[in-house]
Amino acid sequence: MRHLSVLDQSPVRSGGTAADALHETLELAEACERWGYRRYWLAEHHGTPGLAGSSPEVLIGQVAARTSRIRVGAGGIMLQHYSPLKVAECFRVLETLFPGRIDLGIGRAPGADQLTTRALRDERGEAASLGPAFPDKVAELIGFVRASLPAGHPFAKVIAMPSGPGTPEVWLLGSSDQSAMLAARFGLAFSFANFINDEGGAEVTRAYAREFRPGELLAAPRASAAVFVVCADTEAEALRLAKSRDLFIVRLYTGRASRYPSVEEAEAYPYTAHERAIVEHARRRTVAGAPEQVRARLLELQAEYGVDELVVVTITHDAKARLRSYELLAQVFGLEAAHS
Repeated sequence: MRHLSVLDQSPVRSGGTAADALHETLELAEACERWGYRRYWLAEHHGTPGLAGSSPEVLIGQVAARTSRIRVGAGGIMLQHYSPLKVAECFRVLETLFPGRIDLGIGRAPGADQLTTRALRDERGEAASLGPAFPDKVAELIGFVRASLPAGHPFAKVIAMPSGPGTPEVWLLGSSDQSAMLAARFGLAFSFANFINDEGGAEVTRAYAREFRPGELLAAPRASAAVFVVCADTEAEALRLAKSRDLFIVRLYTGRASRYPSVEEAEAYPYTAHERAIVEHARRRTVAGAPEQVRARLLELQAEYGVDELVVVTITHDAKARLRSYELLAQVFGLEAAHS
């Protein structure tokens, strides 16, 4: 494994607060830099009580200011809600402040319910407009980031400020072949969300590499896969900690999103047969175990996807257990030695 990275969804624990979640994000980022992780991505979610990261561009600045080496970025910005110019300017500011360390990951999913999506886009009445199609927004974003919009484009004379030589890495994130083919078409890096969809991801990612067209930002394909992991000193402890995710997913999938539950809440919950089926399906997307067990499974996934980087998503109710999971993973892969 060449690189391990982090995707942090800034989870809000049952019994905790959003402020706790954001401060735990900063603490984890500092630790992950010490442990040798390659990059630290912040997610975007709206209207979800259990996830505090609604504004990754703000958190990126905070994380980057508290670190010095690790790459920091969005995993990702939900571009359909926003003006490509505004997104480009946010990330040009970040790149100017922290040159050579900023990643701009963009996603197609709304990351919100329908009403919140309408509010984010400020869609009101008959005057509401869906605006450009997503591929057109991606093309505009690249043009603004690179100051390379074609002469015939209506915004060709608009410059995303601050201007300068540095450019953030641009990634397209997704859990489908549509996102992969869009990344290949525009010559962008691609990250497949295995923690959201574990079906067909390896084939999609390999197809991206085959279909990749060199572009303004990238000369050769670059891909990763994002995987949900719980690593503990023993397999039994890892499986126990992962029970919190069972209940979180059940509530999320049945329209009862809540804060991230404790293991005790999950163990006491009376699952219905339908909810048990949801749990079993979601567990296929979880890698949980002792360090050597987790290492073996992640190496299998790396080989399946044909990538040299995995992005690790870890959530536990206990913040110390989450830190320990990332620490054990760094140790078993020798990250500190590799990056010293």
